[in-house]
Amino acid sequence: MFQSINPATGEVIAEYPPHSTTEMNDILAQTDEAQKAWKATPLSERGALLKKAGRIFMNRAEQYGQLISSEMGKIKKEAEAEVKKCARICDFYAEKGPEMLADEIIEAGFTRSYARYEPMGVIFAIMPWNFPFWQAMRFIAPNLMAGNGCILKHAPNVFGTALALEEIMLEAGFPKNIFRALLVEPDQIALALENPIVKGVTLTGSERAGMAVAGKAGRELKKSVMELGGSDPFIVLADAELEQCCQVSVRSRCLNAGQVCISAKRFFVVEPLYEEFVARHQKIMENLVLGDPTDPATQMGPMAREDLMLELDAQVRQSVQEGARLVTGGARLQRKGNFYAPTLLAEVTPEMTCFQQELFGPVSSVIRVRDAQEAVRLANLSPYGLGGSVWSRDVDKALEVAHQLETGQVFINGMTTSHPALPFGGVKRSGFGRECSHHGIREFSNVKTVVVI
Repeated sequence: MFQSINPATGEVIAEYPPHSTTEMNDILAQTDEAQKAWKATPLSERGALLKKAGRIFMNRAEQYGQLISSEMGKIKKEAEAEVKKCARICDFYAEKGPEMLADEIIEAGFTRSYARYEPMGVIFAIMPWNFPFWQAMRFIAPNLMAGNGCILKHAPNVFGTALALEEIMLEAGFPKNIFRALLVEPDQIALALENPIVKGVTLTGSERAGMAVAGKAGRELKKSVMELGGSDPFIVLADAELEQCCQVSVRSRCLNAGQVCISAKRFFVVEPLYEEFVARHQKIMENLVLGDPTDPATQMGPMAREDLMLELDAQVRQSVQEGARLVTGGARLQRKGNFYAPTLLAEVTPEMTCFQQELFGPVSSVIRVRDAQEAVRLANLSPYGLGGSVWSRDVDKALEVAHQLETGQVFINGMTTSHPALPFGGVKRSGFGRECSHHGIREFSNVKTVVVI
């Protein structure tokens, strides 16, 4: 039995029987059959159903937010905001999908020539626990709109969310089996990818998981999209507005207890502002209210799993041994649940663990730099390239720095985030392919060229 454990209390809140491999293959076959009819459904009808799903998300934000909080520990405000964001992506693809999937006329000297965007078939998604509704809907909304069938293998600690998504799609009126959740073990994923019904796979998760799944997809000659880890740079130039910068820096690092792939993790601060940045960052961190994620007063909840908290603690301790200065935090809180103190490491250098690895928890690593050029050079030493941000009152100067960063996205004077209309994804060991925007809806579309001589 899979168990869902409340990370704030350690209590088992639900158990789920796994699907056998036979049951898994039956579900794949059922979704394949449903997709054959679904791909003929007009785009206007697909969009109308997505709109209905969006209304369900919006109307039940509190209910599903409670589910998120109990399964993985996200605080009430953030959890409900996540559910409402799912409504926005449903509305976005319902409204923009027909335009994004319209035939593309290409002038090439023939009587007529164009590219069509046709559904590939059944797409398999492997999704993480940190944004259990939003990460899944980034896959579900565009692919249902594109005419594909969707299979979700969610993280075991949020299987309640996976089953809730099934219920939402059915209640919205989507055909039975066009979207299904699989409750399977990791070793069953390879068997699913070997099944000829599965035409593509998308994964959001760790670098290690991405290597395994992308490798398997490559051997099976199946399209894949990988959204993996990140160690995003947060570059503070000499003319940055420091008060706002420090408020956002702590929010970015401690949002969702620091368990965000695209959050700022490495803070590059130019010499004149370095000491003041560290002092302000420390003060804001130490004033955060930690506690019950369902309490509206709580500003940061527990980490989702104890093993991940212990891994983070080991990375922090190793970094301190390597010479990082522990300014605040650096330990598990002595209370029930997976609570880790917001942690600030200063005097970080490129050879340290906290610079080289992704720290998936509420830990800020601050690096002293001489100028923007050194910040860019050091930022790009990371094997990851998901997102980043640059802080300066001179927007043109900030854009010049942004264009030199080896990342999939950069925000100027703001916190990195995902948005339905903007392409989302990374480079280097942060993965490949894009979610959201027109790029996301076309990732698992067959771009068919049609020519009339």
